[in-house]
Amino acid sequence: MAKKQNKIYILDVTNRDGVQTSRLGLAKLQKTMINIYLNEMGIAQSEFGFPVTRHETNYINANLELARMGVLKPILLCGWIRAIKGDVEKAHRMTKVDSLNLSISTSEQMIGGKFQGKYTKEDVIKEMVEAVHTAQKFNMKHIVVNAEDASRTHIDYLIKFARAAKKAGAQRIRYCDTLGYDDPFTIYDRIKLLASEIKLPIELHCHNDLGMVVACSVAGAKAAIDAGVDAYINTTVNGMGERAGNADLVSVILAIKYSSGFKDGKYILDERVKLSCAWKIAKYASYAFGVPIPINQPAVGANAFAHESGIHADGALKDRRNYELYDFEELGRGEPELIETGRQITAGEYSGIKGFRNVYDKIEIKFKDEEEATKILELVRYANVHTQKPLTEDELRFIAKYPEIARKIFTMTP
Repeated sequence: MAKKQNKIYILDVTNRDGVQTSRLGLAKLQKTMINIYLNEMGIAQSEFGFPVTRHETNYINANLELARMGVLKPILLCGWIRAIKGDVEKAHRMTKVDSLNLSISTSEQMIGGKFQGKYTKEDVIKEMVEAVHTAQKFNMKHIVVNAEDASRTHIDYLIKFARAAKKAGAQRIRYCDTLGYDDPFTIYDRIKLLASEIKLPIELHCHNDLGMVVACSVAGAKAAIDAGVDAYINTTVNGMGERAGNADLVSVILAIKYSSGFKDGKYILDERVKLSCAWKIAKYASYAFGVPIPINQPAVGANAFAHESGIHADGALKDRRNYELYDFEELGRGEPELIETGRQITAGEYSGIKGFRNVYDKIEIKFKDEEEATKILELVRYANVHTQKPLTEDELRFIAKYPEIARKIFTMTP
């Protein structure tokens, strides 16, 4: 029997780490749309929220319902909690989530500086093991253990921690470069040793505090493959995230597809990934977060395919490969952005039925009668209160197609 080829998969954490960006966030409808776009893009997993946070409960259960309906398939929706028994029990009680990432700090800095005597190194392992056993008791299908601040954790202790997680029943280990402390060389060496020792798939969760987040993510993934296990790179759309952010989704995909070190066929990206969705998801996340895409952002920035210098323009016109590694069409770019400059009728929290129906007529959605139109209008009003932005066409379509799911997403119960 042929040996299975290990691959690199993408686990996007926009709806968990991305929404923790200071001063920013996403409404639950916007998080749902991100899940839909990630699924369309062929991303393997979305870390879609916090199952023990009350204001996430209805959103989480509604998205799991979309998964059961086949709308969010085949993407796997996983929740993030602390690696303690009480959080696992609470997640099971509050939601129908069946995939969990269990996180606990492992570095001496955090065990001393964060827990401040509450836990020893041995206690950290004990708490984590108890949390994994509790998740198994509740028949969780996917259990991942996260070593927070793994990059500042002594490698011998990290291996001991990971072995205990594997023995307890974890299916994957997340190596968290929580402060962006690693460089591509250190993370390669550490992941190679860790993966070789424990023989479990490794997740790379890197931050951009030193500006090396994509380089560290792909170097870590390469090490995991070299050690004979699958790699899962954690990304966020447009690199959103705590402080300087996480690894940008589109940049990571491009690095694996086009950088010279990945050309020999040994490092295979999950074949479901569709780069053609890049432009749409990047633009939507920019709109939803209210953060413009930097002009020099790889692939989706306004200047990513702009050439002005005489030599560059001449070379690009003769043969695009002279100055472009990949094609803009591959990213879903190329359509002009149309901006209305005349009369606009928008749907919002104070819309009336006539203007509302005009908006839906424009996107070719018809209602069977006035009663149905009025019902959807009420939901659109709630959605606008919820996002505090004019709704996009895809958001309007989602509400019209799945009104009961939308109702659950908009419902908050303090």
